[in-house]
Amino acid sequence: MKYALRGITAEELNYSVNRIKMDRNTKFEIKPQFSRTIRKVQENDKLYFVALEVKVESTEAEPKPFNLKARLVGIFEAEDVNTDEDRQVLAISTTEIVYPYLRAVVSSLTANAFINPLILPVIPAGTMFPEDRGEQPSKSFDSPDVLN
Repeated sequence: MKYALRGITAEELNYSVNRIKMDRNTKFEIKPQFSRTIRKVQENDKLYFVALEVKVESTEAEPKPFNLKARLVGIFEAEDVNTDEDRQVLAISTTEIVYPYLRAVVSSLTANAFINPLILPVIPAGTMFPEDRGEQPSKSFDSPDVLN
């Protein structure tokens, strides 16, 4: 199997401040939620779109000082993706390529909002999503959607 990144784009970048009352020493637990969608282009069976998204959302139970949503889409050309194993390798590999861009966008977006930058953790390839680890996906994650 061969694959190559052909392009990357920011599909959605959103940051909004939540005006919440807080004590001076209040610590917020920021729990980013990640999702991924992989789609094969029907008109060109060599093209794949890999969308990675991260969200930080404030709730009444868990208030956050801001809401954030960032979704990047990587466009990949891949050949010889024939088996489920090939599709899993492609999903993990393309995620590994797009994720550093997502980390950079989130850090830049929050820094440009004049707050302490949110720096997403470095996550080893193959461990980010439950299905990459051979587990059933949890409800908070989208499982890969590879169209044949």
